[in-house]
Amino acid sequence: MGDFYSTLGVSKNADAKEIKSAYRKVAMKFHPDKNPGDSAAEEKFKAAAEAYSILSDEQKRARYDQFGHSAYTQSGGGGGGFQHMDMNDIFDHFGDIFSSSGFGSFFGGGGRGRGAQSLRGSDLKINIVLTMEEIYQGTEKTVKIKRFEPCKNCQGNGSAPGSNPVNCPSCQGSGEIRQVQQSFLGQVVNIQPCNHCKGKGQVVSNPCSKCRGQGREKNAATIKLEIPAGVSSGNYMTQQGEGNHPGEGGSPGDLIIQFTEKEHTLFAREGSDIFLESWIQYPHAVFGTTIEVPTLSGKVKLKIPAGIKSGQVLRLRGKGMQELNRNHYGDQLVRVNIETPKKVSKRAKSLMEELSQELSNDVNFEKLR
Repeated sequence: MGDFYSTLGVSKNADAKEIKSAYRKVAMKFHPDKNPGDSAAEEKFKAAAEAYSILSDEQKRARYDQFGHSAYTQSGGGGGGFQHMDMNDIFDHFGDIFSSSGFGSFFGGGGRGRGAQSLRGSDLKINIVLTMEEIYQGTEKTVKIKRFEPCKNCQGNGSAPGSNPVNCPSCQGSGEIRQVQQSFLGQVVNIQPCNHCKGKGQVVSNPCSKCRGQGREKNAATIKLEIPAGVSSGNYMTQQGEGNHPGEGGSPGDLIIQFTEKEHTLFAREGSDIFLESWIQYPHAVFGTTIEVPTLSGKVKLKIPAGIKSGQVLRLRGKGMQELNRNHYGDQLVRVNIETPKKVSKRAKSLMEELSQELSNDVNFEKLR
Protein backbone atom coordinates (compact mmCIF):
# COMPACT_ATOMS: atom_id res chain seq x y z
CA MET A 1 0.00 0.00 0.00
CA GLY A 2 1.63 3.24 -1.10
CA ASP A 3 1.79 6.54 0.71
CA PHE A 4 -1.47 8.47 0.32
CA TYR A 5 0.32 11.71 -0.53
CA SER A 6 2.39 10.08 -3.28
CA THR A 7 -0.74 8.34 -4.59
CA LEU A 8 -2.27 11.75 -5.28
CA GLY A 9 1.04 13.35 -6.24
CA VAL A 10 0.99 16.09 -3.59
CA SER A 11 3.32 17.11 -0.78
CA LYS A 12 2.52 16.61 2.91
CA ASN A 13 2.02 20.39 3.18
CA ALA A 14 -0.69 20.48 0.46
CA ASP A 15 -3.87 22.30 1.42
CA ALA A 16 -7.41 20.98 0.93
CA LYS A 17 -7.81 22.70 -2.45
CA GLU A 18 -4.59 21.18 -3.81
CA ILE A 19 -5.59 17.72 -2.57
CA LYS A 20 -9.02 17.94 -4.20
CA SER A 21 -7.56 19.18 -7.48
CA ALA A 22 -4.93 16.44 -7.50
CA TYR A 23 -7.49 13.74 -6.76
CA ARG A 24 -9.73 14.94 -9.56
CA LYS A 25 -6.85 14.72 -12.06
CA VAL A 26 -5.86 11.22 -10.95
CA ALA A 27 -9.48 10.02 -10.83
CA MET A 28 -10.22 11.34 -14.31
CA LYS A 29 -7.03 9.74 -15.67
CA PHE A 30 -7.75 6.27 -14.24
CA HIS A 31 -11.57 6.36 -14.24
CA PRO A 32 -12.91 2.93 -15.34
CA ASP A 33 -15.23 4.55 -17.89
CA LYS A 34 -12.16 6.01 -19.56
CA ASN A 35 -10.12 2.80 -19.24
CA PRO A 36 -12.54 -0.07 -19.89
CA GLY A 37 -11.09 -3.47 -19.10
CA ASP A 38 -7.86 -2.05 -17.66
CA SER A 39 -7.52 -3.66 -14.23
CA ALA A 40 -4.34 -1.69 -13.41
CA ALA A 41 -6.13 1.62 -14.01
CA GLU A 42 -9.04 0.39 -11.90
CA GLU A 43 -6.72 -0.37 -8.96
CA LYS A 44 -5.10 3.07 -9.24
CA PHE A 45 -8.53 4.66 -9.31
CA LYS A 46 -9.55 2.84 -6.12
CA ALA A 47 -6.28 3.71 -4.42
CA ALA A 48 -6.75 7.39 -5.26
CA ALA A 49 -10.30 7.28 -3.88
CA GLU A 50 -9.07 5.78 -0.61
CA ALA A 51 -6.28 8.34 -0.35
CA TYR A 52 -8.68 11.21 -0.92
CA SER A 53 -11.17 9.88 1.64
CA ILE A 54 -8.46 10.19 4.30
CA LEU A 55 -6.61 13.32 3.25
CA SER A 56 -9.77 15.35 2.59
CA ASP A 57 -10.90 14.87 6.22
CA GLU A 58 -8.91 16.95 8.71
CA GLN A 59 -9.27 14.51 11.61
CA LYS A 60 -8.49 11.42 9.51
CA ARG A 61 -5.54 13.20 7.91
CA ALA A 62 -4.11 14.18 11.29
CA ARG A 63 -4.46 10.58 12.48
CA TYR A 64 -2.80 9.32 9.27
CA ASP A 65 0.07 11.78 9.62
CA GLN A 66 0.64 10.53 13.18
CA PHE A 67 0.19 6.77 12.82
CA GLY A 68 0.42 6.09 9.08
CA HIS A 69 -1.56 3.29 7.42
CA SER A 70 -1.94 1.40 10.67
CA ALA A 71 -4.52 4.00 11.73
CA TYR A 72 -6.80 2.88 8.91
CA THR A 73 -6.58 -0.85 8.78
CA GLN A 74 -9.09 -3.20 10.29
CA SER A 75 -6.55 -4.31 12.92
CA GLY A 76 -5.85 -0.68 13.76
CA GLY A 77 -9.48 -0.08 14.66
CA GLY A 78 -9.82 3.07 12.62
CA GLY A 79 -12.57 1.76 10.38
CA GLY A 80 -11.50 4.17 7.66
CA GLY A 81 -10.78 3.74 3.98
CA PHE A 82 -13.32 1.92 1.82
CA GLN A 83 -13.46 -1.45 3.56
CA HIS A 84 -16.78 -3.13 2.65
CA MET A 85 -18.03 0.03 0.91
CA ASP A 86 -20.18 -0.16 -2.22
CA MET A 87 -18.48 1.60 -5.16
CA ASN A 88 -21.66 3.59 -5.60
CA ASP A 89 -21.04 4.98 -2.10
CA ILE A 90 -17.72 6.29 -3.34
CA PHE A 91 -19.50 8.31 -6.02
CA ASP A 92 -22.13 9.44 -3.53
CA HIS A 93 -19.33 10.81 -1.35
CA PHE A 94 -17.43 12.50 -4.17
CA GLY A 95 -20.19 13.14 -6.73
CA ASP A 96 -19.27 16.80 -7.08
CA ILE A 97 -15.89 15.80 -8.47
CA PHE A 98 -17.18 13.30 -11.02
CA SER A 99 -20.20 15.33 -12.15
CA SER A 100 -17.84 18.00 -13.42
CA SER A 101 -15.53 15.48 -15.07
CA GLY A 102 -18.15 14.12 -17.46
CA PHE A 103 -18.15 10.54 -16.09
CA GLY A 104 -20.98 8.64 -14.50
CA SER A 105 -20.74 6.00 -11.83
CA PHE A 106 -18.05 3.35 -11.61
CA PHE A 107 -19.25 1.20 -14.50
CA GLY A 108 -21.05 3.83 -16.55
CA GLY A 109 -24.30 3.97 -14.58
CA GLY A 110 -25.93 6.89 -12.83
CA GLY A 111 -25.42 6.25 -9.12
CA ARG A 112 -26.63 3.96 -6.38
CA GLY A 113 -30.04 2.33 -6.26
CA ARG A 114 -30.98 2.60 -9.92
CA GLY A 115 -34.07 0.43 -9.77
CA ALA A 116 -36.27 0.26 -12.83
CA GLN A 117 -34.92 2.66 -15.41
CA SER A 118 -36.94 4.98 -17.58
CA LEU A 119 -36.40 3.97 -21.20
CA ARG A 120 -36.16 6.46 -24.04
CA GLY A 121 -37.15 5.80 -27.62
CA SER A 122 -34.76 6.26 -30.50
CA ASP A 123 -34.54 9.46 -32.55
CA LEU A 124 -35.80 9.75 -36.12
CA LYS A 125 -34.01 11.73 -38.81
CA ILE A 126 -35.49 13.22 -41.97
CA ASN A 127 -34.21 15.59 -44.65
CA ILE A 128 -36.19 18.48 -46.14
CA VAL A 129 -35.23 20.27 -49.36
CA LEU A 130 -35.96 24.02 -49.33
CA THR A 131 -35.89 26.64 -52.07
CA MET A 132 -34.00 29.87 -51.49
CA GLU A 133 -37.30 31.75 -51.45
CA GLU A 134 -38.62 29.49 -48.67
CA ILE A 135 -35.43 30.01 -46.71
CA TYR A 136 -35.65 33.78 -47.18
CA GLN A 137 -39.21 34.04 -45.90
CA GLY A 138 -39.29 31.13 -43.45
CA THR A 139 -41.92 28.52 -44.13
CA GLU A 140 -44.25 25.90 -42.70
CA LYS A 141 -43.95 22.29 -43.83
CA THR A 142 -46.14 19.28 -43.16
CA VAL A 143 -44.30 15.97 -43.21
CA LYS A 144 -45.49 12.40 -42.89
CA ILE A 145 -43.33 9.95 -40.99
CA LYS A 146 -43.61 6.39 -39.74
CA ARG A 147 -42.70 5.85 -36.12
CA PHE A 148 -43.22 3.48 -33.22
CA GLU A 149 -46.07 4.46 -30.93
CA PRO A 150 -47.57 2.74 -27.84
CA CYS A 151 -49.75 -0.19 -28.88
CA LYS A 152 -53.41 0.79 -28.54
CA ASN A 153 -54.50 -2.80 -27.96
CA CYS A 154 -52.41 -3.27 -24.79
CA GLN A 155 -51.95 0.39 -23.88
CA GLY A 156 -48.24 -0.04 -24.38
CA ASN A 157 -47.50 -2.59 -21.65
CA GLY A 158 -47.05 -5.54 -24.05
CA SER A 159 -49.52 -7.78 -22.19
CA ALA A 160 -52.71 -9.14 -23.67
CA PRO A 161 -55.84 -7.31 -22.46
CA GLY A 162 -56.91 -8.69 -19.09
CA SER A 163 -53.41 -9.79 -18.09
CA ASN A 164 -50.64 -7.89 -16.36
CA PRO A 165 -46.84 -7.99 -16.39
CA VAL A 166 -45.14 -10.05 -13.66
CA ASN A 167 -41.95 -9.51 -11.70
CA CYS A 168 -38.81 -10.39 -13.64
CA PRO A 169 -37.46 -13.77 -12.44
CA SER A 170 -33.86 -12.67 -13.03
CA CYS A 171 -33.88 -9.58 -10.79
CA GLN A 172 -37.01 -10.33 -8.71
CA GLY A 173 -38.55 -7.04 -9.78
CA SER A 174 -35.67 -4.76 -8.81
CA GLY A 175 -34.63 -3.98 -12.39
CA GLU A 176 -30.95 -4.48 -11.57
CA ILE A 177 -28.35 -7.18 -11.09
CA ARG A 178 -25.76 -6.87 -8.32
CA GLN A 179 -22.36 -8.52 -8.48
CA VAL A 180 -20.14 -8.52 -5.39
CA GLN A 181 -16.38 -8.51 -5.92
CA GLN A 182 -13.60 -8.67 -3.35
CA SER A 183 -10.70 -6.23 -3.59
CA PHE A 184 -8.02 -4.86 -1.32
CA LEU A 185 -10.53 -2.13 -0.48
CA GLY A 186 -13.07 -4.70 0.68
CA GLN A 187 -16.34 -5.57 -1.00
CA VAL A 188 -17.11 -3.77 -4.26
CA VAL A 189 -20.69 -4.03 -5.50
CA ASN A 190 -21.20 -3.63 -9.22
CA ILE A 191 -24.80 -2.76 -10.13
CA GLN A 192 -25.99 -3.24 -13.72
CA PRO A 193 -29.47 -2.94 -15.30
CA CYS A 194 -31.10 -6.33 -15.72
CA ASN A 195 -30.76 -7.51 -19.32
CA HIS A 196 -33.82 -9.73 -19.11
CA CYS A 197 -36.31 -6.96 -18.30
CA LYS A 198 -34.20 -4.03 -19.58
CA GLY A 199 -34.24 -2.46 -16.14
CA LYS A 200 -38.06 -2.37 -15.87
CA GLY A 201 -38.33 -5.00 -13.17
CA GLN A 202 -41.27 -6.67 -14.91
CA VAL A 203 -41.75 -8.95 -17.91
CA VAL A 204 -44.72 -9.88 -20.06
CA SER A 205 -46.38 -13.21 -19.14
CA ASN A 206 -49.12 -13.21 -21.81
CA PRO A 207 -47.96 -11.17 -24.85
CA CYS A 208 -50.32 -8.87 -26.72
CA SER A 209 -51.33 -10.44 -30.04
CA LYS A 210 -51.07 -7.15 -31.92
CA CYS A 211 -47.61 -5.97 -30.87
CA ARG A 212 -46.31 -9.43 -29.84
CA GLY A 213 -45.36 -8.20 -26.42
CA GLN A 214 -43.27 -5.27 -27.65
CA GLY A 215 -45.69 -2.68 -26.31
CA ARG A 216 -45.48 -0.57 -29.45
CA GLU A 217 -46.52 -0.59 -33.08
CA LYS A 218 -45.46 1.33 -36.17
CA ASN A 219 -47.92 4.01 -37.31
CA ALA A 220 -47.97 6.93 -39.73
CA ALA A 221 -47.89 10.40 -38.20
CA THR A 222 -48.30 13.89 -39.64
CA ILE A 223 -46.05 16.60 -38.20
CA LYS A 224 -46.26 20.35 -38.83
CA LEU A 225 -42.93 22.16 -38.82
CA GLU A 226 -42.28 25.88 -38.46
CA ILE A 227 -38.98 26.48 -40.26
CA PRO A 228 -37.30 29.79 -39.44
CA ALA A 229 -35.81 32.09 -42.04
CA GLY A 230 -32.09 31.92 -42.75
CA VAL A 231 -31.34 28.21 -42.42
CA SER A 232 -28.60 26.64 -44.55
CA SER A 233 -27.72 23.22 -45.89
CA GLY A 234 -26.49 21.13 -42.99
CA ASN A 235 -28.50 23.01 -40.38
CA TYR A 236 -31.01 20.97 -38.42
CA MET A 237 -33.81 21.48 -35.93
CA THR A 238 -35.20 19.11 -33.30
CA GLN A 239 -38.83 18.37 -32.52
CA GLN A 240 -38.74 16.93 -29.03
CA GLY A 241 -40.90 13.90 -28.35
CA GLU A 242 -41.77 13.26 -32.01
CA GLY A 243 -39.49 10.25 -32.45
CA ASN A 244 -39.97 6.57 -31.70
CA HIS A 245 -41.68 5.50 -28.48
CA PRO A 246 -40.03 2.68 -26.49
CA GLY A 247 -43.28 1.35 -25.01
CA GLU A 248 -44.89 1.55 -21.59
CA GLY A 249 -43.26 3.76 -19.01
CA GLY A 250 -40.74 5.32 -21.36
CA SER A 251 -40.44 8.61 -23.17
CA PRO A 252 -40.31 9.08 -26.96
CA GLY A 253 -37.19 10.12 -28.79
CA ASP A 254 -36.89 13.22 -30.93
CA LEU A 255 -37.46 14.01 -34.60
CA ILE A 256 -34.35 15.57 -36.13
CA ILE A 257 -34.95 17.56 -39.31
CA GLN A 258 -31.95 18.32 -41.50
CA PHE A 259 -32.14 20.92 -44.27
CA THR A 260 -30.81 20.88 -47.82
CA GLU A 261 -30.89 24.07 -49.87
CA LYS A 262 -31.98 23.63 -53.48
CA GLU A 263 -29.73 25.29 -56.02
CA HIS A 264 -31.25 28.50 -57.39
CA THR A 265 -31.41 29.21 -61.12
CA LEU A 266 -30.33 32.86 -60.69
CA PHE A 267 -28.87 33.58 -57.25
CA ALA A 268 -25.80 32.20 -55.51
CA ARG A 269 -25.54 32.32 -51.74
CA GLU A 270 -22.65 32.54 -49.31
CA GLY A 271 -23.76 32.82 -45.70
CA SER A 272 -26.24 35.69 -45.57
CA ASP A 273 -24.97 37.35 -48.78
CA ILE A 274 -26.51 36.83 -52.23
CA PHE A 275 -24.52 37.10 -55.48
CA LEU A 276 -25.72 37.93 -58.99
CA GLU A 277 -24.13 38.56 -62.39
CA SER A 278 -25.36 41.34 -64.72
CA TRP A 279 -24.45 42.43 -68.27
CA ILE A 280 -24.85 45.99 -69.51
CA GLN A 281 -24.22 47.62 -72.89
CA TYR A 282 -21.04 49.61 -73.53
CA PRO A 283 -22.74 53.06 -73.72
CA HIS A 284 -24.32 52.45 -70.29
CA ALA A 285 -20.90 51.69 -68.89
CA VAL A 286 -19.52 54.92 -70.36
CA PHE A 287 -22.35 57.28 -69.42
CA GLY A 288 -23.86 55.44 -66.44
CA THR A 289 -27.47 54.35 -66.04
CA THR A 290 -30.03 52.90 -63.61
CA ILE A 291 -31.09 49.27 -63.90
CA GLU A 292 -33.70 47.09 -62.19
CA VAL A 293 -32.18 44.21 -60.27
CA PRO A 294 -34.12 41.13 -59.10
CA THR A 295 -33.73 40.27 -55.39
CA LEU A 296 -35.39 37.73 -53.10
CA SER A 297 -37.75 40.47 -51.92
CA GLY A 298 -38.60 41.83 -55.40
CA LYS A 299 -37.00 44.14 -57.98
CA VAL A 300 -35.02 47.18 -56.84
CA LYS A 301 -33.23 49.96 -58.71
CA LEU A 302 -29.44 50.04 -58.88
CA LYS A 303 -27.45 53.04 -60.13
CA ILE A 304 -24.58 52.21 -62.48
CA PRO A 305 -21.91 54.93 -62.20
CA ALA A 306 -20.39 56.41 -65.34
CA GLY A 307 -17.09 54.82 -66.38
CA ILE A 308 -17.68 51.55 -64.56
CA LYS A 309 -15.21 48.77 -65.38
CA SER A 310 -16.24 45.31 -66.43
CA GLY A 311 -16.17 42.97 -63.44
CA GLN A 312 -16.76 45.69 -60.86
CA VAL A 313 -19.05 44.67 -57.98
CA LEU A 314 -21.82 46.87 -56.64
CA ARG A 315 -23.53 46.28 -53.29
CA LEU A 316 -27.22 46.38 -52.39
CA ARG A 317 -27.15 46.64 -48.61
CA GLY A 318 -29.71 44.65 -46.64
CA LYS A 319 -31.01 42.80 -49.72
CA GLY A 320 -29.42 39.48 -48.86
CA MET A 321 -30.59 36.62 -46.63
CA GLN A 322 -31.75 37.05 -43.05
CA GLU A 323 -29.28 35.65 -40.54
CA LEU A 324 -30.64 32.69 -38.61
CA ASN A 325 -32.35 33.74 -35.37
CA ARG A 326 -31.32 37.36 -35.90
CA ASN A 327 -33.17 40.39 -37.25
CA HIS A 328 -30.27 41.23 -39.55
CA TYR A 329 -29.94 40.80 -43.31
CA GLY A 330 -26.89 40.31 -45.46
CA ASP A 331 -26.23 42.14 -48.74
CA GLN A 332 -26.78 41.38 -52.39
CA LEU A 333 -23.67 41.85 -54.49
CA VAL A 334 -24.06 42.46 -58.22
CA ARG A 335 -21.09 41.99 -60.55
CA VAL A 336 -21.38 44.25 -63.56
CA ASN A 337 -20.05 42.93 -66.86
CA ILE A 338 -19.90 44.85 -70.16
CA GLU A 339 -21.56 42.87 -72.91
CA THR A 340 -19.89 42.58 -76.32
CA PRO A 341 -22.49 42.11 -79.07
CA LYS A 342 -21.88 39.35 -81.58
CA LYS A 343 -24.18 40.80 -84.25
CA VAL A 344 -24.83 44.50 -84.96
CA SER A 345 -26.90 46.44 -87.50
CA LYS A 346 -25.30 48.43 -90.32
CA ARG A 347 -26.00 51.72 -88.52
CA ALA A 348 -24.53 50.43 -85.29
CA LYS A 349 -21.49 49.21 -87.16
CA SER A 350 -21.04 52.58 -88.81
CA LEU A 351 -21.33 54.40 -85.46
CA MET A 352 -18.83 52.07 -83.80
CA GLU A 353 -16.37 52.59 -86.66
CA GLU A 354 -16.62 56.35 -86.11
CA LEU A 355 -16.18 55.81 -82.37
CA SER A 356 -13.14 53.63 -82.99
CA GLN A 357 -11.50 56.42 -84.96
CA GLU A 358 -12.16 58.85 -82.10
CA LEU A 359 -10.69 56.55 -79.46
CA SER A 360 -7.03 55.74 -78.97
CA ASN A 361 -5.68 52.48 -80.32
CA ASP A 362 -3.25 52.15 -77.42
CA VAL A 363 -3.37 48.95 -75.40
CA ASN A 364 -2.45 49.11 -71.71
CA PHE A 365 -1.01 46.18 -69.74
CA GLU A 366 -0.68 45.53 -66.03
CA LYS A 367 0.31 42.68 -63.75
CA LEU A 368 -2.34 40.00 -63.23
CA ARG A 369 -3.96 40.41 -59.81
